[in-house]
Amino acid sequence: MKYRAILVERDSVMLPHLAGALKADADFDLAATYHDAEQALGQSSVFRPNLFLIDVDSPKGLKLLPDFIDFFPNADFLGMMEHWKADTAEKVIQAGALGSIVKPFRTRDILKAMEIYGRRGQKKPTRTMAFFSPKGHSGRTTLASVMALELARKSGESVALIDADLQFGDVSMFFDVVPQHNVVEASHDIRLLNPATLEAYFHPVGQGVWVMGGPVRPEHAELVEADRLIEVVRMAGSLFRYVLVDLPAGFNPISLALAEFADTDILVSMINSGQEVRHMKRSMKMFQMWDAYGKKIYPLFSGVKRCTPEQKKKIEEEFGRSVTKILPEESHITAITGSGRLLKDLPEDMPYVRAVDDMVGEIIAGRR
Repeated sequence: MKYRAILVERDSVMLPHLAGALKADADFDLAATYHDAEQALGQSSVFRPNLFLIDVDSPKGLKLLPDFIDFFPNADFLGMMEHWKADTAEKVIQAGALGSIVKPFRTRDILKAMEIYGRRGQKKPTRTMAFFSPKGHSGRTTLASVMALELARKSGESVALIDADLQFGDVSMFFDVVPQHNVVEASHDIRLLNPATLEAYFHPVGQGVWVMGGPVRPEHAELVEADRLIEVVRMAGSLFRYVLVDLPAGFNPISLALAEFADTDILVSMINSGQEVRHMKRSMKMFQMWDAYGKKIYPLFSGVKRCTPEQKKKIEEEFGRSVTKILPEESHITAITGSGRLLKDLPEDMPYVRAVDDMVGEIIAGRR
C-alpha cells in the first residue's frame, strides 16, 4: 500500500529532515507539509491523504487531533514526539489515532509502527486490569491467564499478560514458554524504549496473547522499582488493547502501585478454609478508597463447590457487598496449567471457562 502523507511539524529544522525521509521512499507520497496544524486541517482535503503525521509535542497539534480524525475518517494518524511521553501517547490513542512515533525517524519506523498499532485492535483507550489476591494459592494467575486467552479469542484484539509477581510468578510456565526477556529487564530499560522496541520484551504465545515473564530468580525482584514498572505497563498500552497484570499476593509497594494505577482491579480469593471472605473484606477497605474516583473493582471467589445463586447470595451476605462472579472448583484446570498446556488444552465447555468467558463478554461490551 502506498501512503499519501500529510506532515505537520512546527519545528522548522525538523520539518525538512522528516520530509526528506518520506520523499526518498517509494512507499510514501508526501502530499504536503505544514508548520501549523490549523492550516493543515483546513487545507489537506484537496490532497486526499490516507496518512497524517502530526506533531503532538505542539499543544495545538494535540488539541486538533480529534478534529483531524473526524474530518478524515478514512485516514490513519500517527502522533510524532521528540521524546516518549506516556501522558501524550495516551491522549493520542484516546483521540482515536493509531499511536505515536518518536522523531526523527526512518520510514521503516513508520511502517513498523503501522504494523504493531494495526495489530492492537480498535482505536480505543487501553483497558488495564490488575489481578490481586490477599493471600497466595487463590487462583489469581489461573484467572488472569484464562481471561487473557478468552479476551483475545472473543475480541479479536491483542492482549498482554505481564507477570508482576516478582518472586513467585509462573505465568510463563502456564504457557510452556521461556521468554528471552522479562519484566526486570523491561523495567530497567524502559526509559530508553519506545513501543516498537518494547515489543521485543513480550513473548507471543498465540491467539493474540503476548506474555512478559517474571524474573528468572526471586532475588531479582529487588531490582524492580514500582514507578518504572508502571511505565512499562503504560507503554504496553500503546501495543495492546488489553493489558493484564498479575500482581504478587498481599499488599506491598509493587501490588499497591499497580493496583492504584490500573483502571480495573480484579480481586480473587479461593474458598477453602473459611477465612478467605474475611481476608477479602479487609482488603476491600484499601480498594474502596480508589473506588470513589471511577476505578472498577470486581471481587471474585474461586474454588466454589456449589456455584448456585443461593451460594453466591450467601457469600455476599458474609462479604457485605455484591460479588462479581463465583468460579467453580476445577481440578482439571490446575492440571492443565501445572503442565504448561493452557494454550493447547483449555476446554471451552468447562464451567470455569464458561464463567470467565461470560465476564469477558461483559468487559468487551462495556458492561464491566
